[in-house]
Amino acid sequence: MRSHQPPRRKRSGNSGPRSPSADNGRPLPKTQAVFFPFDLFGSAGSGAGVELLADAFREMLADNRRERVPTRAASYQKRVRPREFTFENLAAYDAWRTRGRQAIRRVFQNGDFLLWVTGNHLGVLPLYDELSRMAARDGGDTVVIQLDAHLDIYNLTDCTAELSHGNFLLHCDGPLPAIINFGARELLLRPDYVRQFYRSTFPAAELAVDPEPALRALRQASRSAKRVFIDLDCDVFDPAFFPAVTQATPFGLTPHLVLRILDAAWSERVVGVAVSEFCSGRDRNDQSLALLIWLLEYLLLKKYEAEPGAALVPRRSFVDKRSHF
Repeated sequence: MRSHQPPRRKRSGNSGPRSPSADNGRPLPKTQAVFFPFDLFGSAGSGAGVELLADAFREMLADNRRERVPTRAASYQKRVRPREFTFENLAAYDAWRTRGRQAIRRVFQNGDFLLWVTGNHLGVLPLYDELSRMAARDGGDTVVIQLDAHLDIYNLTDCTAELSHGNFLLHCDGPLPAIINFGARELLLRPDYVRQFYRSTFPAAELAVDPEPALRALRQASRSAKRVFIDLDCDVFDPAFFPAVTQATPFGLTPHLVLRILDAAWSERVVGVAVSEFCSGRDRNDQSLALLIWLLEYLLLKKYEAEPGAALVPRRSFVDKRSHF
């Protein structure tokens, strides 16, 4: 039995949107929330963070169902389908990459929005595999907006050449999509090497001085791409705001700046969001868990309140009160 009880929420509000539907009468695409607790080859224990986050996410949806007062959650409530993977034996681990690719492929084939929550950052490799396959199949510019303290292409002397969470981009099954990194604290890798794998990088130090040039470049890249995927590694946050990571790195991004980056990246071309590296055993008073649950619901609202037919009722003030964190 887990010692943590997922947060229960009480909400107040005067009005909320009616259930959304597309202009042609067909339902809007769903969000497939896939919890994939893979944590081999780095950040052991982050799989437990996926399981905890899945519990809290399901509790959020259950609270929405119990609510009798109309709230903004009506815009997404019937659109979200959670699914959890387990890794209980060697056979499951042996086929982890294939299982991940198959699940991701089904979501994209259905035209659904993907929320991919995995243990360590290596758990998003099946996603990069599939984005590479899709780009080769139908062409067009696929852009990954990566928020990460590390550039996962490490080839340093003491780094393994075998697949790990620190070099997985070197092992993608096909050409990498165009990756734009925000928040790296990398000080050793040479720029000419980094440019072989990243379209551009905006280090945390540069963002601290002036984020505006990076945000302008991001808006342009996002709106000119055929599809955009957002890849959030939790160690991009400064440890003061998000302590629950295995490799905390100083001078990270504030949650407020992360919101600005997400806002600049957001458009109808965003096809999904990945979250990784939440190590719940290192959390303090559920500080990091609360941040992630708030952020996931914020992104669901951002997607579905902007869809055709969703904004049938004007937005009202919204208060989210939580009795336990």
